[in-house]
Amino acid sequence: MKALCWHGKHDIRCDTVPDPAIEHPRDAIVKISACAICGSDLHLFDGFIPGMKHGDIMGHEFMGEVMEVGKDNHALKPGDRVVVPFTIFCGECDQCRRGNFSVCERTNRNKETADKVFGHTTAGLFGYSHLTGGYPGGQAEYVRVPFADKTHIKVPEGLTDEQVLFLGDILPTGWQAAVQCEIEPTDTVAIWGAGPVGQMAIRSAVLLGARQVICIDHVPERLAMAREGGAVIIDFENESVVERLGELTGGKGPEKCIDAVGLEAHVMRSFDSFYDRAKQAVMAESDRPHVLREMMYVCRPAGILSVPGVYGGLVDKIPFGMAMNKGLTIRTGQTHVNRWTDDLLRRIQDGQIDPSFVITHTVPLEKGPGMYKTFRDKEDGCIKVVLKP
Repeated sequence: MKALCWHGKHDIRCDTVPDPAIEHPRDAIVKISACAICGSDLHLFDGFIPGMKHGDIMGHEFMGEVMEVGKDNHALKPGDRVVVPFTIFCGECDQCRRGNFSVCERTNRNKETADKVFGHTTAGLFGYSHLTGGYPGGQAEYVRVPFADKTHIKVPEGLTDEQVLFLGDILPTGWQAAVQCEIEPTDTVAIWGAGPVGQMAIRSAVLLGARQVICIDHVPERLAMAREGGAVIIDFENESVVERLGELTGGKGPEKCIDAVGLEAHVMRSFDSFYDRAKQAVMAESDRPHVLREMMYVCRPAGILSVPGVYGGLVDKIPFGMAMNKGLTIRTGQTHVNRWTDDLLRRIQDGQIDPSFVITHTVPLEKGPGMYKTFRDKEDGCIKVVLKP
């Protein structure tokens, strides 16, 4: 089969690789009908996440048709149409029973390594390094889904791939980011980043009843999409984020802040941008935490910081005393996808949200390697790429 494979920093290739096969009685083999390039994939493309090996299959946002199931998988049958969440979970361990699917205690095949890096293992993730199990991803023609009797979302009749594909990652990620904020009707929610997750967080905050949603970015196409979704926009290249947030909140600051950027924060003409890039260059810091610093500074005391943006390692110069003395609550984590998908699927069916609005480019799988750079560099108005095997 064809698959997009990692061969080093900035080196993604469309290779011919062996077809997957059933390896465990709970498995399923899924023929991919649509997959996507996610912002988290760019962290692998740019070499910021360790644990990748030559030939690893990329991708964690995908869906398709069940072709084969293991003998103990009674939840699925050939012909079922499913979205596959990026988190692999067993459904039986203590964390899964609590709904904390992204920290499932059983699905990371490299638990010992994860224990050393993270203190305790996380769940296995598709296409996201050997720190999270080394599972082949879904930017391919077929994929083996382990624990598929639990790790799936069945698609009802009448919905297109484009409407449901993002149930596997960016829609529940934006939703969880907003839910973690405990939004009240009087709240201003400020969201850093107008990429795909930021766009979903904007619409989630609106649906959850925020009084005002503000989005900070600098890419015109992304800012325009954020405005269409109901956000007041701040272009950080042309405005002071701190001053503008003060104006929009009467000097109080936003009650809730969401970091939808993560470790590759880009800041124009900023000392901490120069500082972080310099430390990255000498491997003294792995991530660029400008957004975390700014959120801690501007957030109203007793507010909440929600962090769906991915961080992979070490950050420096975090004003934690500021966060502590202001009484800020910080909530983070990979998304517990299936905790939210029943509700979100109903909202899609009811017409409350159509996640396909974020798609700007749809191309064959073979053109995927070139689209990584287009997506990363925001060329050609690119906000979200869907690949069709």
